[in-house]
Amino acid sequence: MRLNKSLTLIIIVLMLVLTSIACGFSLGTSVVAPAEINRIQPTSAIREPATTQNVEFSPPLAQPTVASAPLLTTNEEAILVDLYRRVNPSVVNVITYSKQGNYIVSSGQGSGFLYDANGHIVTNSHVVHGSDQIEVLFSNGLSEDARLVGEDLNSDLAVIKVENYPAEAQPLTLGHIEEVAVGQTVVALGNPFGLDGTLTKGIISALGRTIPALTPFSIPQSIQTDAPINPGNSGGPLLNLKGEVIGVNAQIETGGNSRSNSGVGFAIPVSIVARVVPELITNGKFSWSWLGIAGGNLNSTVRKAMDLNVERGAYVSEVVAGGPAQQAGIRGSTRQVTLDNRIVEIGGDVIIGIDGIEVGTFEDILIYIALNTQPGQRVDLTIVRNGKTQNVTLTLQPRPTGSVEFDQR
Repeated sequence: MRLNKSLTLIIIVLMLVLTSIACGFSLGTSVVAPAEINRIQPTSAIREPATTQNVEFSPPLAQPTVASAPLLTTNEEAILVDLYRRVNPSVVNVITYSKQGNYIVSSGQGSGFLYDANGHIVTNSHVVHGSDQIEVLFSNGLSEDARLVGEDLNSDLAVIKVENYPAEAQPLTLGHIEEVAVGQTVVALGNPFGLDGTLTKGIISALGRTIPALTPFSIPQSIQTDAPINPGNSGGPLLNLKGEVIGVNAQIETGGNSRSNSGVGFAIPVSIVARVVPELITNGKFSWSWLGIAGGNLNSTVRKAMDLNVERGAYVSEVVAGGPAQQAGIRGSTRQVTLDNRIVEIGGDVIIGIDGIEVGTFEDILIYIALNTQPGQRVDLTIVRNGKTQNVTLTLQPRPTGSVEFDQR
């Protein structure tokens, strides 16, 4: 019996111990119940809001234009993202206003970029020409009035100026036309159809294009690109991947069906920008030299019809009455002949050199006169006339502002 009572006592003690553990009592070890875990999890206490006289507002919420940590899959993506971050604050939306009756109304829109620390902005002349008021909108939303400093219709370039601009907007660096090559990746930044801060990418499709200006003259050495350029991009920069300006977007080829880009756009070359813009800032205008000729590249038909022993050159088909070339005795075409059932104009001079530099195309003449001369300067032309080579010296004149008449022989 005594054994049974002892066994019974032991069983009772074991049952009490098991019951205590099941109910969560401590037996020398700290145990936290789920409800207690929930109570101590917050790391900060809830406090009553303090009253204060000074209220500070956080900056307004805005959708970022560049992700702070974008997922980049190629090195080119990283370059483009960085380029946009650096350059976009310096590219502006140019909005123009004109008088209409008793009111000033919006009349146009284009792009531009900050040229220097004095607030000068480069754009196209056709964007601001004839406007009564100009407004510049920066990428951070800042709107500033601008004034026209100078414009040049012959290069379709203009400079406007603002008195204030954001700190993040820095003057863009000009590149070098000698470092531009067909096939090179380029970026256009601007505001197509008013969509501000738009970046498009493409390549340089061709160099040395001649595009029309806002005058009877042409803009030589222009850059052709397939980077999408649309209305509103005019005046914005064409950039290399270093973020250097290699051109100012100016024209597109639409095929005549719409106002949108068809894959062929043109930019005024940085060589023209670098020459014209400083003069616009200083003098408000630029004075171009003028030779006073019209023509084209010497082709095989003209060469055969005139029995020439030169293969390349600039053929002079017309000279302007009273112009520098006519005063120096340069001749244009004198008659027409038929060769292989084609009407061919012959008798004009063929220019094969200028100031000792070889001339292979008519474009070579235009580029040399545009980039290396000024009105009043004398130049030496090497020409072929009647099969013989000779030199002619002439004095360049300023381009006329009105229409010109060609010498009729």
